[in-house]
Amino acid sequence: MKVYFAPQSRAVRTVWLLEEIGLSYELERFQLGQKEMRAPEYTSINPNGRVPTLVDGDVTISESTAIAQYLAAKYAPALAPDHKLENFAQYLQWLHYAEGMIMPPINNYVVETILLPPERRNEEIATRSLKLLNRTLGAAELHMQDREFLAGDFTIADTITGHAIIMSRRLGANFEALPNLSNYADNLEARPAFKAAEAA
Repeated sequence: MKVYFAPQSRAVRTVWLLEEIGLSYELERFQLGQKEMRAPEYTSINPNGRVPTLVDGDVTISESTAIAQYLAAKYAPALAPDHKLENFAQYLQWLHYAEGMIMPPINNYVVETILLPPERRNEEIATRSLKLLNRTLGAAELHMQDREFLAGDFTIADTITGHAIIMSRRLGANFEALPNLSNYADNLEARPAFKAAEAA
């Protein structure tokens, strides 16, 4: 099994999950923005030239949430509640919350504060993106009252939306009024599998 990976990207989610499951994997490392990500050798595997990409035998898959669902279904079904269980709808809600709500403002904020050269950055867009990010985190803060994980026990939702929450804090979202999410992020970052993914 091979993971095409770059630090501080969604690829950390995939490596984190592999570590949680205990599966062996090989890393093909990039740095974000590295020209090799757009080279034919890689775009023949992932036409978008982005990470993560998982190659498992004859299977190639490149959306981080889809990768998580694939790995859980094939190797760790306990990390993805069955549709007959009471927490199934809640699990689905929070599995998809990251990409639907948290990541769009993060993406805009990162573009305007990191990826663009200083002369092309728009401070108004960056400020608005951070404000929207904090609003989306507010719903997660309410949900995490008296909870350890997003949907009962630890699931792949925690590796996806939990990772987005961790990245929100690292990018400067205001966590002063988010004690539940602060505790949640602390607990996720303390997990040995998360530390291993970060070390990658």
